[in-house]
Amino acid sequence: MAPRKTTKPQTIPCLPCKGTGEVSRPVRVGRKRRTVGQQTGMCLNCFGAGEVAADDSLSEGR
Repeated sequence: MAPRKTTKPQTIPCLPCKGTGEVSRPVRVGRKRRTVGQQTGMCLNCFGAGEVAADDSLSEGR
């Protein structure tokens, strides 16, 4: 009997972070909520991996 072939799951780059794993968000301060800069953080779509499974892509409307 031949050994089983393991296939790597198909992945595509994450669209919101463009494969980097980080996204930028504006920082707002004061009563008028002025934007003073940006802060980077982990992408919540791919959890910082930079790629998502092909069947979980955003093009499906999720």
